[in-house]
Amino acid sequence: MSKEEQIKEEVIDEEKQEVDEKDEKLSKKEKKSLDKAEEKISKLEEEVKMWKNKYYEAYADMDNLRKKMDKDHEIMYKYRGQGFLEALLPTFDNFYNCFKFKPDDPKLMAYCQGFEMIYNQMLSSIEREGVKEFLPKVGDKFDSQTMQAVDVVEGEEDNIVTKVVTKGYFLKDRLVRASGVVVSKKPKVQEEVKEDKKEDDESAEADASKAN
Repeated sequence: MSKEEQIKEEVIDEEKQEVDEKDEKLSKKEKKSLDKAEEKISKLEEEVKMWKNKYYEAYADMDNLRKKMDKDHEIMYKYRGQGFLEALLPTFDNFYNCFKFKPDDPKLMAYCQGFEMIYNQMLSSIEREGVKEFLPKVGDKFDSQTMQAVDVVEGEEDNIVTKVVTKGYFLKDRLVRASGVVVSKKPKVQEEVKEDKKEDDESAEADASKAN
């Protein structure tokens, strides 16, 4: 190999080495840029996931709120006449108390029949809106779910209806007012006498057993 060729080859090697060094530097820079890009992408993906979860949470909250509002609206519409019914109850009570007495005078009887007709028309109107009245009977067992004890009198048994004071009213399936009733309660003296008699009977039985 001539000297000229040797020099030429050395120049080529040097140029090749420089290119390799540049490529290596460029490769490290690209790798660093790629690592930064991947890190940024990872952060963005986490943010997307976070906002996606927040969106679903907000959507669920709004859906629950909508359902609650729909339910509240449904209940409000269903029982919309409750306030009006409660305002009418004193009038119905007056009618009920008046109808307990039957006058002997034919003219007064005619008036009562007219008022009874008006009462029935009013009752028919509110019944179409889902109102139901209920009237316990004397002798019924006291029911705390639909009755309210306004007074207590002595009787042979406890918690027996002895008098009905006011009717009770339902609006659809909701109790608007319980029926006012007078209930019975056994007198304490009677209970004590029965208890003493029971003890005497048990004592007599025990003495008889010992004698035998």
